[in-house]
Amino acid sequence: MGFMDKLKNRLQMGKGRAKEETGRQTRDPYLEAEGRGDRAAGGAKQVGEHAKDAAKNVKKAFGR
Repeated sequence: MGFMDKLKNRLQMGKGRAKEETGRQTRDPYLEAEGRGDRAAGGAKQVGEHAKDAAKNVKKAFGR
């Protein structure tokens, strides 16, 4: 499930980047802000996935 979650997070970040750029081009501050929010949410989720992976690696290293 980890790979799919990471992929979804990356897609959300990409969607946010597209919204942000579209908002800039059309001078729509609300769309730009929504894009920034999507990027931040995707990035935060991605950090969580990396933390879970790190915890798994530590657990595996100590054999528990």
